[in-house]
Amino acid sequence: MSIEPTDKVLEKIADENGLAIIVVDETAAVAKANNNSICEHLYSSEEFAPRCAEFCGRAFEMAANAGKPVAYQCHAGLDCLAVPLLKTEKPLAAIVGRIFSSGEKFEQATERAFEGDWQQFPQAGFFENVLINSSAKALEKAARRVENLGDAVLAEEKKRKGAEERRSEGVGEKAVSPEINDDATRTENNRQSSAVDAQIGDDAEEVAAWRSLFGSIFELGYHEACFSIIRFLARRYALDSMAWLERRENRFESLLATGTLDGRQFRINLPANDKLLFDALEKELALDLRERGDGNEVPTVSLFPVAVGSEVQSALVIADDLQESALKRRIARFCKTVAAPLEILRLREEIRRRSWFADSVRKFNASLANLDAEDFWAHLTRVSAELMQAERSSLLIFDEKNDSLTVKAAIGATAERITNKSEKIGERVARIVLNNGRPVIVRDVGKIGLPAAPEDWKYKSNSFISYPFTLGNRRVGILNVTDKADGGFYGEADLELLNAIAPQVAILIDRADIKSKAGALEQLSVTDSLTGLLNRRYLEERLSEEIKRSNRYGYPMSFMMIDVDNFKSYNDAFGHNPGDTVLKMVARCFRETLRGADIAARYGGEEFSILLPQTTSSEAETIAERVREHIAATKFPNRRITVSIGIASCCLNLNSARELIVAADKALYEAKGKGRNTVQVYENLQVRKNITTDTQMHRER
Repeated sequence: MSIEPTDKVLEKIADENGLAIIVVDETAAVAKANNNSICEHLYSSEEFAPRCAEFCGRAFEMAANAGKPVAYQCHAGLDCLAVPLLKTEKPLAAIVGRIFSSGEKFEQATERAFEGDWQQFPQAGFFENVLINSSAKALEKAARRVENLGDAVLAEEKKRKGAEERRSEGVGEKAVSPEINDDATRTENNRQSSAVDAQIGDDAEEVAAWRSLFGSIFELGYHEACFSIIRFLARRYALDSMAWLERRENRFESLLATGTLDGRQFRINLPANDKLLFDALEKELALDLRERGDGNEVPTVSLFPVAVGSEVQSALVIADDLQESALKRRIARFCKTVAAPLEILRLREEIRRRSWFADSVRKFNASLANLDAEDFWAHLTRVSAELMQAERSSLLIFDEKNDSLTVKAAIGATAERITNKSEKIGERVARIVLNNGRPVIVRDVGKIGLPAAPEDWKYKSNSFISYPFTLGNRRVGILNVTDKADGGFYGEADLELLNAIAPQVAILIDRADIKSKAGALEQLSVTDSLTGLLNRRYLEERLSEEIKRSNRYGYPMSFMMIDVDNFKSYNDAFGHNPGDTVLKMVARCFRETLRGADIAARYGGEEFSILLPQTTSSEAETIAERVREHIAATKFPNRRITVSIGIASCCLNLNSARELIVAADKALYEAKGKGRNTVQVYENLQVRKNITTDTQMHRER
């Protein structure tokens, strides 16, 4: 009977459980199996090696002192067990794990590699062998199996060193193996060794092919990598009909497909939990699914889950006949192995998308600051179209009294004809979208049964978005975009971008509509006659609507209360007319400093307020400081003028107009108490209050 070498046993335990095993003595590593590539790079760097030494460098000490496995998480976010090895000639321990136990921890690691303090490492090598495993049982199981390998590991290490010494001295293996003298024994032993070598060789060739693929896809985008994987599987395993599915909430949807599955849309609803999927993963099997439909459809497909940590993000579907269980197992193992490289690419794309998203919204807000009354509608439509990379766009405003849509502006081919049409516009799509109050995003208009557009409109693309703008329950207008500049189709990312700017656009449309209405009395009813700012009544109505939007969609929203410092003494010293001039100049400073979608209002007397849609508390503080500094630097008649500002942001504890105003007013009062010409944030006051209370309670105890 042949005994499997210990290093092969370690590799087997590590591979079966998807983790790393490093055997260490007091000073160094004795043996390694399936080590995490992130650990290899960090431990070899001058910058991070000291951090590694604080954790894995103390594994032997931790295991020896405790006399039992000790769990720890290292500075890289990897979960490990320091395990003392039993029955050893000299003390040994094993580091078992070096795994990311959740998708969130792995995402944090990728952010560090793409944008943080790990950028120095090459991505392909750094992520060559990333270990993600959410199973605590796998960690414990591997630890139990490793505990009793101490002497065997040492013997294997001695044997390896002896072989190296003999090779350096030119001594062959036969000279130290006099026990193999019998020809029959030698023949049988050679036969068994050849069979084992052949099996290891096949596995090694398989792993080499996989690793070659994984290395190559690091240069690709996520979608390109999925195409590359499909092509690899087709060549290597002679497969024809495959589909790559992506998870969308509680179902799988097709991203790409080949063979008989090409052009078909998969929608596979998932159970309440992923137990079936993870059972298939653990057993390296496929889920055989029978489709519903007519006789032309494939009756059965094999689904292979692709999971990262505790989440199944995607799946491979194969319609070819996979009766051979060994082939199914290989493909299941491939899907388990490819998950980490794919997730790295997906996260890299997500990080880039988030950066692009934030940059796009920032540029959009900057563009809104340049809007003026003369070409407001055309400029707003152009800025929105540029954001959506649309060659054609139109902005329609809803007239509630007449129940009609009016084209305010259009860009692109036939724009002039659209804006000059006398017949009703928007009845084909926009009216339906506005009535439903939900945006419509279409990849191919030919597949959804809409009435065809007039031929002379000559659309270049079949993809479009029709997006309704609302304020509370009131319908305001609708934006249509089509003919994407890159020739592609609109997707979920484009819709998310429109969701982000929708509150600002709706407010801008509403304000412009108010100003453009003929009734002067209606205009005066929402405007402060002295400063030209909106008045308190309008502000409080808009504040209530924005709070509802914030609560519904999770958008941030902030509110400022602003008071002109020592204004009474200014009036007493210089008179009311100069005082009115100060208030008008302060209002002008607001207009010069604020963004297009921000709403400034005169609250009463020398008090002002500003509503900041989609603005976090920290962003509001930055804007407030900019306002304060601008006013302090402005030359007013007679003497310097400053303002104090209080900020409150919408949250669980502040979710009504009254609560938000009271909180901002308390922060303003604190700013006055701090010596004026300063900004205070309500939530910071609460933190300080809690700290003071805790400190007092501690002293009393």
